[in-house]
Amino acid sequence: MASEPRRNGLLDPTNIRLIEELQANARLTLAELGRRVGLSAPAVAERMGRLEDAGVITGYHAAVDPRALGYGLGAILRIRPAPRQIAAVADLARETGEVAECHRITGEDCFLMRLHVRDVEQLEELIDRFAFFGQTTTSIMQTSPVASRPAPLPGP
Repeated sequence: MASEPRRNGLLDPTNIRLIEELQANARLTLAELGRRVGLSAPAVAERMGRLEDAGVITGYHAAVDPRALGYGLGAILRIRPAPRQIAAVADLARETGEVAECHRITGEDCFLMRLHVRDVEQLEELIDRFAFFGQTTTSIMQTSPVASRPAPLPGP
């Protein structure tokens, strides 16, 4: 999909600038975005609509500190499901609110998840729920030298 928006002109310099601005602050008004990239608000709205329709822009999000919501512990959970349990692990991850991210990966494990939990006891409960479906490995996050950041944009 990355090459298609480039071919059909969606990732021209103006749209790349719009995406940069939105990645830095998704709350900017259309008028402010227009000022920053040299377009009218209606022109910005039209370009953003095309980018959304093409799947380049997939949503707008607020970054919230999990600790402010009472989730003081972050963890990484890897799981190697038992035979025929891959779908069950994916389903459980989707329905578990403490799972912030879940990725199917290659290698010894099949899934890597980022969790937000209140404490070690809640982490243990989650590990037990996933361990029913296979072997788990857990790491507690200490710091995040590189927090979640936007995807790099293509150059000229």
